[in-house]
Amino acid sequence: MRIEYRSLHYFDADCDLLAYVIFEDAKPKDASLQRLNRKAGNLPASLLATGEFKAELHKTFLLHRPAGMKARNLLLLGGGPRQEFGLARLRELAGNAARNARRAGCRRVAFLLPQGLPPADCARVAAEGALYGNYEPDAYKTNDKKTREVEEYVLLLEKGGKAEELAAAIGKGCIVGSATNLARNLANDPANILTPTRLAEIAVVEGRQAGLKVEVLEREEMEKLGMNTLLAVSRGSDEPPKLIVLEIPGEKKSQKTPLVALLGKGVTFDSGGISLKPGEKMEEMKADMAGGAAVLGAMIALARLGTKKPVIGLIPAVENLPSGKATKPGDVVKSLLGKTVEIINTDAEGRLILADAIAYARRRGATQLVDVATLTGAVIIALGKVNAGMMGTDQKTLDRLRTNCSITGEKMWQLPLDKEYRKELESEVADIKNVGPRWGGAITAAKFLEEFAEDTPWVHLDIAGMDLDHDERPYAAKGATGFGVRTLVQLLV
Repeated sequence: MRIEYRSLHYFDADCDLLAYVIFEDAKPKDASLQRLNRKAGNLPASLLATGEFKAELHKTFLLHRPAGMKARNLLLLGGGPRQEFGLARLRELAGNAARNARRAGCRRVAFLLPQGLPPADCARVAAEGALYGNYEPDAYKTNDKKTREVEEYVLLLEKGGKAEELAAAIGKGCIVGSATNLARNLANDPANILTPTRLAEIAVVEGRQAGLKVEVLEREEMEKLGMNTLLAVSRGSDEPPKLIVLEIPGEKKSQKTPLVALLGKGVTFDSGGISLKPGEKMEEMKADMAGGAAVLGAMIALARLGTKKPVIGLIPAVENLPSGKATKPGDVVKSLLGKTVEIINTDAEGRLILADAIAYARRRGATQLVDVATLTGAVIIALGKVNAGMMGTDQKTLDRLRTNCSITGEKMWQLPLDKEYRKELESEVADIKNVGPRWGGAITAAKFLEEFAEDTPWVHLDIAGMDLDHDERPYAAKGATGFGVRTLVQLLV
């Protein structure tokens, strides 16, 4: 989809569909609404007066052949309360317009950016939203594709905005939006296609095209290093494990320049291993690599955005399957860090692969750690499907992530990491066991990871519950969300 800014009045936009946002507190005497009414035969005011259209968030009404406009269709788009409007909501509204255009078979769309926010920021997030809304997870359908893709998406402004500045902002939004959709594609891919080997191949091709340095550690190298917690998870599968390493050298101004490591859980399918999961909804475990997909998408976006900060991305990629070779509950393995782990539950596998990845990142010189993982069902019990859980020892970064939620639209809530939770992981036969009791499960999982981060500043994002949408949203198709890409990019740009 081509996205661009044009300097023209919205009623002169020659397109298949023009999207116009109206807020709940809009008054009939507002100059902008009066101008819209004059151009649309007073229909918007009439629809608002009768209640046929309510400007509640994401409510829509499609008007065909509006008089006084070149657009073939006018989409009235509810913006909700004006005081709640921000960049995250604008991204959604832009996606809503794209999805309505798809359903109506409209290939050329114009979207009038609401006033009140910096134009460049609006252009950037609207571009992200347009790409997000235009996405459909139908790559493997050979027929019966229900909607047509939008080909052209034009952003308009009633006032202000410099063309060059807006074009640059749109370019940035397209980079992040495309990276997010790449992460969605990967998480939507079936596990028979997206194996650890295939994920590594994609990372090499896409990463190098973006300008990243990419290397892939094979099983033999990991065995020599002593990555036994990672290898324990892959033991039951015929698919070989991979450790994908992506690097942006950046500009190291001094020895004190921080090297940030982004780590993403890359379990391309999780059956639970010997601790087998229930069969219902097990097909969704193809998305258990959503954290790894987010890290890959974010690293590609950061490289294309030209970040000057040194960053490495690590994606431990494995399958977790039962077989005669699989790791058994009660097994003890020695991690890369040297600590021994009693594996109580083989379905607590994400923390095992991340433990060795965290230790390896520190060995590579990382001085700040951020991991992203669909780690626990317990976090869904705690926070539902509204917020991801975040925990860690780096409070400055945690605070910044929370502040950035209003920009990224990816909500997160901090959970505690009191030292008392560590007692739940005490083992009688090893240094630590990989699970505690059911209660506080998201926190004890994080405490396990903290054991391997040690004194390195570290943040953990548990995105279980945020990786998939089970229903279509007004601004997004059902399926993988790409959650985490925008969060990581916003943190490091």
